[in-house]
Amino acid sequence: MVENNLYDLLKIGLTEGEAKVYLALHEIGSSTVGPIVKKSGVAYSNVYDILERLMEKGLVSYIIKEKTKHFQASPPHNLIDYLDKKEKQIGIQKKALKDTIPQLEKIQQGLPQQDAEIFVGQKGIRTAYKKLYSEMTPKDESLFFYIHDEEYAEQSDLFYYSAQGLFKNPKLNCKGVASENYRNTEYIKKAYYLDTRFVNFPIPGNIDIYQDKVLFIMWKLPITGILIHSKDLADSMRDYFWSVWNIAKK
Repeated sequence: MVENNLYDLLKIGLTEGEAKVYLALHEIGSSTVGPIVKKSGVAYSNVYDILERLMEKGLVSYIIKEKTKHFQASPPHNLIDYLDKKEKQIGIQKKALKDTIPQLEKIQQGLPQQDAEIFVGQKGIRTAYKKLYSEMTPKDESLFFYIHDEEYAEQSDLFYYSAQGLFKNPKLNCKGVASENYRNTEYIKKAYYLDTRFVNFPIPGNIDIYQDKVLFIMWKLPITGILIHSKDLADSMRDYFWSVWNIAKK
């Protein structure tokens, strides 16, 4: 029974120490600190703080006998009063929070958004591209770097064939820099909607840059994509792209 009462008191927000002291006082009646510590099992060093908190909650009071404090549990119905006060306080806090949230949202909107997501497998990569182009506008350019590698060329080409709708969109202006050995492949010959130039020196990887997002794709198994939402990174990668684009061959 006592254990059930303990759990019930924990449910209404009392700490374990508060619940134990409160129950101990109900069992022993008016008492000095020593018997409370012995009955409740709480540390002597903590009992005064616990009693103080219980008095603030209206669950414990004391009287002075022969210059010594004797503590006693308040009537059980005071638990209802405690919950009523707690509910009222939560209502006040909730109202204050509702007033504060719009201000916090305004502050957050003024900050640059930065986050990253990881995608695995071809379905994951398709989802990553959908997120990359989720806010497509006619004025934006989509830039990419692509390294042709026979180890994954077939699966990457098949993927881009199947996802052409993403890249053929009339709103999307695609420019890319690829490794020289990609120039004569079947896919790039048919990808008329891509404005691609080629280089015979290393490029940083398979990367798409659009608006304030950068998508890195590792085509070797397990296929993995990392979509980073960061204006600073996107601007930096865009600047690098144009520096390579200007020296790449058509």
